[in-house]
Amino acid sequence: MRQSLNQSVVDCYSFKSHISFKTNPQFCLTFFSALKDLLNQTMTSFTITTVPTKPFEGQKPGTSGLRKPVKTFIQKDYSENFIQAILDAAQDKTKLVIGGDGRYHNKTVVQTIVQMCAANNVKHVIVGQNGILSTPAVSAVIRKRQTNGGIILTASHNPGGPNGDFGIKFNTSNGGPAPESVTNHIYELSKDLTQYKIVNELTVDVLTLGVQTYNISGNVFTVEIIDSVEDYLGLMREIFDFNTIKSYLSSGSLKILIDAMNGVMGPYVKRILIEELGAPTDSAVRCESLEDFGGHHPDPNLTYAADLVKQLESGVYGFGAAFDGDGDRNMILGKNAFFVTPSDSLAVLADNLDCIPYFKIGGVKGFARSMPTAGAVDLVAKKINKEIFETPTGWKFFGNLMDAQKCSLCGEESFGTGSDHIREKDGLWAVLAWLSVLANTKISVEELLINHWNKYGRNFFTRYDYENCEANPCNEMMTQLETLLSQTDFVGNTFKSGEKEYKVLIADDFSYKDPIDGSLTTKQGIRIIFSDGSRIIFRLSGTGSQGATIRLYVDCYESDSSKFRTDAQQVLRPLIDIALQISKLKEFTGRDAPTVIT
Repeated sequence: MRQSLNQSVVDCYSFKSHISFKTNPQFCLTFFSALKDLLNQTMTSFTITTVPTKPFEGQKPGTSGLRKPVKTFIQKDYSENFIQAILDAAQDKTKLVIGGDGRYHNKTVVQTIVQMCAANNVKHVIVGQNGILSTPAVSAVIRKRQTNGGIILTASHNPGGPNGDFGIKFNTSNGGPAPESVTNHIYELSKDLTQYKIVNELTVDVLTLGVQTYNISGNVFTVEIIDSVEDYLGLMREIFDFNTIKSYLSSGSLKILIDAMNGVMGPYVKRILIEELGAPTDSAVRCESLEDFGGHHPDPNLTYAADLVKQLESGVYGFGAAFDGDGDRNMILGKNAFFVTPSDSLAVLADNLDCIPYFKIGGVKGFARSMPTAGAVDLVAKKINKEIFETPTGWKFFGNLMDAQKCSLCGEESFGTGSDHIREKDGLWAVLAWLSVLANTKISVEELLINHWNKYGRNFFTRYDYENCEANPCNEMMTQLETLLSQTDFVGNTFKSGEKEYKVLIADDFSYKDPIDGSLTTKQGIRIIFSDGSRIIFRLSGTGSQGATIRLYVDCYESDSSKFRTDAQQVLRPLIDIALQISKLKEFTGRDAPTVIT
């Protein structure tokens, strides 16, 4: 009885929206008011509790939401305060999506969000089964079901488990991360909170697919539990030619190995790559979603995905990929662990979009990359006469361009690639895009890259991450760099390392004026650009949960084909040495070597 009644509510409200302007409006209002009264009489009534609270320091969302250690989030009222600030900041919150990457504390906070949505006049929440939705899937659900936004529980590529990290992020109605105007508003609200609203007695069954309805102080509150993969799978079918990919994989021409790293992507990989596209079951590893990611660091790079790298080095597999905890990042490898930098991955896809039906039908509007990302895609854009945008790090900046029909494909050097099909980077989309290109070109990953370099030249790129450093010395280093760059004689100065010599052409702290809304974003990374186009960039990362992470980016362009196969670290060594010399990074941090090199 309860299940059929729940479904009747959704059917009736859908019917109301369909007929209200086609029949007698007054009749409709009277009918559905009566229906609401009847339903309230048959449903258990829950009351709203207002809980006194005090603000917590530091609830300022970073690049992608609020990320802190789990031990911070499990403090009494900590999560509730931030969720209340999100709900207070949301201009329209009639219908919201809720889901997360399944890390430790995910199940608890999913229930908390539902309880607080019920208390804060949200009418309808859509929850991924068992509280699970990848970040790209949340964006897809928001857009398909035209909701007012969503709340994602993830700390992305950060470690999980009781001693790991947790995070809460708000996405707006376009499906993308909230812009700075919204996140700043959330932060300001968090600083003055004196109470939050919650329905403590409400416990939702998040395992059973379907609709549940509740009477919250006389108002109908609808909870819809959806299959975590279905909406996203439907979108991928619209974008790619599944038959072509399936035929290629079944031909035996390419043996693949996909590492879900015990994150949220396991169910998506099994459902799409194995069940839909026919890849052998042993083509995917670590597909069980675990709260602590199996004790591993779910960051798809050469350091933390070392197991995958080792497997590809064997020469058995011609294509490998890995994802992060919430499924928005990806790493691409070819046979013998041939590494495709994210900068090159973006450029190769940009040059081969005619292999993907979505772009053949809809066309290509333009491209965008984050400022630290090497300019390989710029060369493609120039050749095919498309606009290219250079933005700060953070997917929300791409969202504005996409909404304005200015950008079709974009990417970040931090292993993020995506298109305007959603408003988040999308790891599995990137893998399907690569498989589409390989299926159409019938050549290897390495051959594809060599051909690309022969056509455009090679942008050598590396990133050095110094993770969990003490914050104060890192801030002092950045301040010292700002002072150095401001000196009138710095531009034009020449730096030497071995036989290499570089003359400074531009030195600044990158700022960005959004071409769509005119907003100005400053202090996005210290850049030193030399006269030959080589670059050194320093940034403090906004994705860590504690301490500070310094990122050093170094890149240069090479047109001499005889040097294309040279190891990137060898080519970039002089610039790396100059970067360490200028920044005095070792002296400030005490670190002799980076935590991760990509």
